[in-house]
Amino acid sequence: MRFLFCDIDDTMTTNGLLTRETFDALWDAEEAGLRVVPVTGRPAGWCDHIARQWPVDGVIGENGAFYFRKTKFGIKRVHSQTPSKRVRHRSKLNKIRNQILEEVPGCAVASDQAYREYDLAIDFCEDVKRLSKKNVRKIVEIFESHGAVAKISSIHVNGWFGDFDKLTMTKRYIREVDASSLEEAPEDYSFIGDSPNDEPMFSAFHVSFGVANITKFLDTLRYKPTCIMESEGGAGFAEAVALIISGMKEKKKISETRRRQR
Repeated sequence: MRFLFCDIDDTMTTNGLLTRETFDALWDAEEAGLRVVPVTGRPAGWCDHIARQWPVDGVIGENGAFYFRKTKFGIKRVHSQTPSKRVRHRSKLNKIRNQILEEVPGCAVASDQAYREYDLAIDFCEDVKRLSKKNVRKIVEIFESHGAVAKISSIHVNGWFGDFDKLTMTKRYIREVDASSLEEAPEDYSFIGDSPNDEPMFSAFHVSFGVANITKFLDTLRYKPTCIMESEGGAGFAEAVALIISGMKEKKKISETRRRQR
């Protein structure tokens, strides 16, 4: 195992905070040679910060719209759409925003919207009182009635125009950064998540993890993580990192033993 792709909200975080356990786990991964890549619905502005200041290999943001990586020449930004196409899509998303705010009482535009380049994020429980499942579904239906893609995370409904998604950009990241593929070397890559919008990733990765808070969604998932941690949120993330690093060390030990036996 050489790469760990991971969701952020409620996977790396606990009650909205990046805990000491999570950050220690990131540095443990860095020291062990395990390359961590957050895959998140969070905005471009946040992802620029993450790529610059977290001990990660890179970050995939806005549900697969782009990836950012820190290099010796600065931040490398790889986008799925041209700037002009993003401007056209923003105009359509603004109209959808107005309709959602009018028709779904209690929701709000996500507080991180100002830092987004591709999507519209509607908050249903992060900074507002939690909406009913019926109202969350109505938000999705409004997006879809305009031909937009809509995905429900643990805190937002994200809507956008385009054929990008987390899995597509993850495969592109592996191809362009690691010169390999998920299909050719499935044992090299893993994923950890916490919610139904991570299901495509669970289905694609040979090895996948769920933090314990995913258990409340298991009945709704066709594709489940192959391993579920005992702990929730950041503690569950740290648990998965420790498990992978332990496996890496064991494999290295076996390889060295075989080499000496020759």
